[in-house]
Amino acid sequence: MNKELIINAAPSGVEIALLEDRKLVELHQESHDASFTVGDLYLGKVKKLVPGMNAAFVDVGFEKDGFLHYTDLSPYIRSLLKFTTQSVADKSEGLFDFGRFQNEAEIVKTGKIGEVLNGKPNILVQILKEPIAAKGPRLSCEISLPGRFVVVTPFNDIVAVSRKIHSGDERKRLQKIVEAIKPKNFGVIVRTAAEGKNTAELHDDLSNLVATWQQIQRNLKSATPPAKILGEKDKTTSILRDLLSADFNRIVVNDKNIYNDARTYIQKISPEKAEIVSFYQNGAPIFDSFGITKQVKASFGKTVNMSSGAYLIIEHTEALHVIDVNSGYKSVSANQEENALQTNLEAAEEIARQLRLRDIGGIIVVDFIDMKLPENKRRLAEAMENFMKQDRAKHAILPISKFGIMQITRQRMKPEVNINTQEVCPSCNGTGKVSSTLILEDEIEKNLSYLIMQKHRQLTLVVHPILEAYLRKGLISKRRKWSWKYKQNIHLKSNTNYQLTEYHFYDGNEEEIKLM
Repeated sequence: MNKELIINAAPSGVEIALLEDRKLVELHQESHDASFTVGDLYLGKVKKLVPGMNAAFVDVGFEKDGFLHYTDLSPYIRSLLKFTTQSVADKSEGLFDFGRFQNEAEIVKTGKIGEVLNGKPNILVQILKEPIAAKGPRLSCEISLPGRFVVVTPFNDIVAVSRKIHSGDERKRLQKIVEAIKPKNFGVIVRTAAEGKNTAELHDDLSNLVATWQQIQRNLKSATPPAKILGEKDKTTSILRDLLSADFNRIVVNDKNIYNDARTYIQKISPEKAEIVSFYQNGAPIFDSFGITKQVKASFGKTVNMSSGAYLIIEHTEALHVIDVNSGYKSVSANQEENALQTNLEAAEEIARQLRLRDIGGIIVVDFIDMKLPENKRRLAEAMENFMKQDRAKHAILPISKFGIMQITRQRMKPEVNINTQEVCPSCNGTGKVSSTLILEDEIEKNLSYLIMQKHRQLTLVVHPILEAYLRKGLISKRRKWSWKYKQNIHLKSNTNYQLTEYHFYDGNEEEIKLM
């Protein structure tokens, strides 16, 4: 599979499009004034404890306080609170040795929020979900610092290896390497991208993350909540960090600064791939050149058409998303069951793409075309699982019910991407209504009378074909009545390029007469 990353820098922000085999599968938008990003670390102040919800509201500088549930506190929350207090109070020039930091006892899973955050202390939190609608950000105290090959989790010494690395020998090799090189008081999760990497590559990645933790210590010194302690790298770099793989073959950027940053980053983490970054300067908009604009127009909106003629209806409610699969005008077989299966398989692939593209989260209910054979239902469920493998968001898929319904849950970390693909109607200016024919008729006659008073002769009225037909209708048409009334011949022509209610007057020299 060929993967391409197309980056469009504009005055309002940066748009990042991920293409797989030339098809748009992810679209990320990073506004220059965005204040909250998943992964950012803040020093917050506990404002309110809610025992009934076993949660707390924390002020991190957003208009709505962030939500922190007990289950997101981390077993090492007491160690984190101690570390935060020591760091904020530390007046020395250097940093205290984190390797000698004495961790506190872990909290129990069934505890109460008031037992841990009594006194409403200052607390170091990480953004788990961006603010959505009227809700503040979702917070977590399970601090994690992601790198290219490993993820660091302070206050423990656990080493874990990604389950997606299937080779038992490779998992053991990676575990031994990391256990040998990791500093004390740092837990490490080995990512799938670490498969096959040597000790030096893993050590460099781990060292960078330890340096990031030391920067957090520095930023905490004398900090006053609410304060951002560490911002995630820009979205371009974070996407490169998470997505860059062997089948990534091109990155195209239209901004020199982002081009240099991306090239430097890739040179650092994967020198052999530095040449895949190219600077775009062809004049035409970069998204137009790569067909992204057209795909965006076709992929967003209530109805999504597929190549077979089948289509999806995507509806959003307060509680969930509903996707209805509708058969098209083409039939691959005379067998109704086979037609339903092929349409459903095509729809499953498109649905998996739509979930990634729109970043739809929460509960998704899909109403597939009814199939009778259990074998076909099983094939469809397996196909959906396969299509969703490329999705980085956590998700779960339930088997198709007896009603032909599939239920999907997908992790939601930020607001859904919603692009309006409709344009304002030039006739009604988006109101959905145009002037009454009678009113339009009076308006034209009023302007006609004015022009005749101004001594204009040989007038020609040019209108939309439908309006022309109306003005010529009947034995004694409206055009003929005007000619009799004003004692001169009123010529009437049509122009198919005009809007329904658009009209213009021309004189005998075929020059347009500007109306007041």
